[in-house]
Amino acid sequence: MSSNFNRVLGKWDIFTLSFGAMIGWGWVVLTSEWILTAGVIGAISAFFIGGLVVALVGLTYSELTSAMPKVGGEHVFSFRGLGLNASFFCTWFIILGYVSVCAFEAVALPVVLGNITDLSQGDPLWSIQNKPIYPNWIVTGVVGSVLIGVINFYGVKSAAFIQTVFTFFILIAGLMLIFGSLFSPKVPPISTDVWDMDKISTGLLSVLVMTPFMFVGFDVIPQAAEEINLPFKQIGKILILSVLLAVFWYTAIIYSVGTTLTSGELAGNTLAPAVAMQKIYAGEWAKKLLILAGLAGIITSWNSFFVGATRAIYAMGHSGMLPKAFARLHPKFKSPVTAIVFVTVTSILATLFGKETMGWLVNAGGLGIVISWSLVALSFYQLRKNEPNMTRPFKVILGKWVGAFAILSSLVLIYLYLPGNASALNAIEWSIVGGWLFIGLLFFILANHMYGSEGMREKMNKHLE
Repeated sequence: MSSNFNRVLGKWDIFTLSFGAMIGWGWVVLTSEWILTAGVIGAISAFFIGGLVVALVGLTYSELTSAMPKVGGEHVFSFRGLGLNASFFCTWFIILGYVSVCAFEAVALPVVLGNITDLSQGDPLWSIQNKPIYPNWIVTGVVGSVLIGVINFYGVKSAAFIQTVFTFFILIAGLMLIFGSLFSPKVPPISTDVWDMDKISTGLLSVLVMTPFMFVGFDVIPQAAEEINLPFKQIGKILILSVLLAVFWYTAIIYSVGTTLTSGELAGNTLAPAVAMQKIYAGEWAKKLLILAGLAGIITSWNSFFVGATRAIYAMGHSGMLPKAFARLHPKFKSPVTAIVFVTVTSILATLFGKETMGWLVNAGGLGIVISWSLVALSFYQLRKNEPNMTRPFKVILGKWVGAFAILSSLVLIYLYLPGNASALNAIEWSIVGGWLFIGLLFFILANHMYGSEGMREKMNKHLE
């Protein structure tokens, strides 16, 4: 069966979709929290460990994407490796991760803009956990959500163009910070407690549990596999390259900020990288430039995950696991219209809950992501065992060992979210995960009622052709 999409994405397009999604804007607002929680070395270690897990999982994605370049990524991999039920839940949980990021960015947009201009004018509409929600914040988030939806409505190529422009801007600002911290004479010697063993021992796991949410993004590439115009082997190479560069990015940013600012400066500033930039270049302009890079990061992350979420939703609709309305493509732009509306509306709803939502979304979405990763890694391992002769344009060396370690690493990350751990989800975050799972079960029961297991398998097999 021929693809319903147009193959219009080139090498740079998919690199910026992946890398731009991973670097996003989290590094602008969360770096101070990471360093204060685990110290410089502890935070860097957490991102190295998280990066190792993501690299292992990324290798499994690279091989599977080159072997099965079909829209939906995880949806296809888990069906062929583990069967129908696993495919549903693997895809449903990765959609939770993607939708959480989109909702996170809708809330983050007014937070970042609030550092440039006052968005808290007028009386608050209501409060969430004693934090006021202002009408201007909601309006800003709604406008941003609609604009991202409109960009994606006009096709993936327009989304990729926006991605390229903003990713390039982030790279310029971030590299100015990294190299400035290394070579600027205005930066004092290491001023924070880099080797604070107490922080490392108590805070490393708390930072580690946040890394899946920061690194997620490489898996957007397989979601758009049917829109990529490249040899399949190159797709796998670009995917793993983007993961390795993201690991370098986060660790370099943490080191740059942690060796530029004192502990007091870190504690007093939410946007620590922007403050470090101002300190390095001795100018307010440098701080504003970094804040604008954070704003660009919101766009790149939001845009990428919007592409990923809508393609995953489309794949489930196309295979009969969600109502067939979700499989509707625009006849001219080849964009999944219903899925775009769904993700846009979800992002808008998140703006009603204010910035307290951001922490909930990071943790609940992070759990959804690592559950999906574990099922993809298990699918990879099973396919290496059951289909050794499967065509694999990008073939991972020592594949069974890589698959086994990816499974084990993903399960360890899942464990960190469970009750009894310092990094466990709170009640609100569990309610988000539980509510999402409940909605998924309703869809799954409905699909079974409409098509039956055999009918869904038949649809999935057609999707694989």
